[in-house]
Amino acid sequence: MPLDTTVAIDAPEHIRFEVRIAGPAPRMLAYAIDLAFRAAIAAVCFVLLALLEAAPESFSEASNGVTLLVLFGLEWGYYVLCESLGNGQSPGKRFAGLRVIDEAGCPATFLAIVLRNLLRAADALPFTYAVGLLVMSGDRRFRRLGDWVAGTMVVVETRARAATALRIDPPPSERELEPLPLDLRLSGSDLDAIEAFLRRERTLGVLRGRELAEMIAPIHARRLGLRYDDPARLLALLYHRATTGIEASRSHTRLRTAAPSSGRMTR
Repeated sequence: MPLDTTVAIDAPEHIRFEVRIAGPAPRMLAYAIDLAFRAAIAAVCFVLLALLEAAPESFSEASNGVTLLVLFGLEWGYYVLCESLGNGQSPGKRFAGLRVIDEAGCPATFLAIVLRNLLRAADALPFTYAVGLLVMSGDRRFRRLGDWVAGTMVVVETRARAATALRIDPPPSERELEPLPLDLRLSGSDLDAIEAFLRRERTLGVLRGRELAEMIAPIHARRLGLRYDDPARLLALLYHRATTGIEASRSHTRLRTAAPSSGRMTR
């Protein structure tokens, strides 16, 4: 995958999973947001120092040293503190959806976070992180010097989203459902394949959707002895019957069998 930013990681438990590596653009966005946070913190600190300069002379003489400590803390300690407490995320990384992890896919340790941020000064040379960008451009995982030494990388954090209920449009009619048996005997993989097609069908063209449906529909039609005109509609009916249509069909069958018997009783 030379043009892809997805990297496969083999976990010690013999499980392979994939992570998406963060490129320079999202990392620059995260840096800009963190820079704004640090500027706001620095402004508050400088206001406090200005108030101290109006205090007795001993406080005024110490203000220069305090200023340097504040700048050092914001440049180095800010990231160490935030990424350690935030499980690899500073406020900027959290906003951009990024996270620092180690090369094995595990959360970065405190020592790794300290090392990668200690070398931030080297990555910033000679100006505007030129060295860091140069090193990142030559690495498939976009690691800067600090990441190389600490054995870390920055990845895009993916968040799982619950799928919404699949709706059949238009809803199946009783006439369409009548030829279908109550027990379709669909395996879990068959049902997953049909659901995946139905969810994707809305984004496909008519011809492409019909082409994909023709790969699945004939298999179930032959097995169930069904005829169809629209393969995509057949798959929608099968999904409806397998998920929500069974109980409704059973209730409808009970009503149909109960009605004639009631009529004979009143005759």
